[in-house]
Amino acid sequence: MKAADAGLDDAVVVALGGNLAGDFTSSEALLEAALARFPQAGLPVVARSGWWRSAAWPDPNGEEYRNGVAIVEANGPPQAVLEALFAIERAFGRIRGAPNAPRTLDLDLIAYGREVAEGPGLVLPHPRAHERLFVMGPLAEIAPGWRHPVSGRTAVELARDATVGRDAMPLYPAHPRG
Repeated sequence: MKAADAGLDDAVVVALGGNLAGDFTSSEALLEAALARFPQAGLPVVARSGWWRSAAWPDPNGEEYRNGVAIVEANGPPQAVLEALFAIERAFGRIRGAPNAPRTLDLDLIAYGREVAEGPGLVLPHPRAHERLFVMGPLAEIAPGWRHPVSGRTAVELARDATVGRDAMPLYPAHPRG
């Protein structure tokens, strides 16, 4: 059993990604620094994946993306978690503009336990994460038995059947504990 498989029904899953290093030496260094900020934002990391790489999209000539997933503890409601993630993004130079534009940091709330919700600015589970290998692959590394709150399919099954980012692959091995 993977470290994060215990208590997966309550798992708060966050995806991290970006393809611009900003003031850092690499996108991986920026993502590591962002992940280090999670506990200060009230989101202690329980488990985290290794970093994955994938081609830029929609323009494959752009800088490659780096992606990963963290399972965090959260005491507040989903909206408070999302606001904390946005604050971390801003601290690392994220400027929200056109969809799919190059970015320093993208933090997405993928799941908040088994909660299913749809409202302005927050949809749970994330409406497209299950289609993305660069999200489901890293999640399957650390929590292969995690089940999608709507479909009931595991992270391993969703990674296997992902249709977006099929070129995604791990750069480094997973870090089972935060």
